[in-house]
Amino acid sequence: MNVAADRIRRAWDVLGTVLDPEVPALSVCDLGIVREVIDHGAELEVVLTPTYSGCPATEAIEQGVLGALQAEGLGPARATLRRAPAWTTDWISEDGRRKLREYGIAPPGPTLPDAGVPIRLLRRAPAIACPRCGSARTERLSAFGSTACKALYRCVSCREPFEHFKPI
Repeated sequence: MNVAADRIRRAWDVLGTVLDPEVPALSVCDLGIVREVIDHGAELEVVLTPTYSGCPATEAIEQGVLGALQAEGLGPARATLRRAPAWTTDWISEDGRRKLREYGIAPPGPTLPDAGVPIRLLRRAPAIACPRCGSARTERLSAFGSTACKALYRCVSCREPFEHFKPI
């Protein structure tokens, strides 16, 4: 393996340990916001796609990514924000979805392809399974949970509240 490829592999390993500040059960890699690591010789470039353009954690994520790379002797490094294509919950890894369930957050289902219809009046949303007991007998309590990307639910079966990571 050449030096650049080894440095990139090591960077990905380090980035896999950087936790998301809003959902600390997931690394920034599990979340799918690290899109690319590029070795420019003198520095590494980490390409990040925020979960949404106004995400308040973007600066903290950049600092965490760059700090972790520096701490491992892989710096200097810079972060580049790439907002297109827009992040989607489909980018969350399968391991990330498992970690969300174990943390008590129902992972998002797949996003639906855009049918070109701005409002769907007759379509029923799929049931959100409780991450604790697995029951589909759940109800939404609030469109927003602790962050804008999550909704607050309650399981009718086990009566436990939980958050659902919204598919976007």
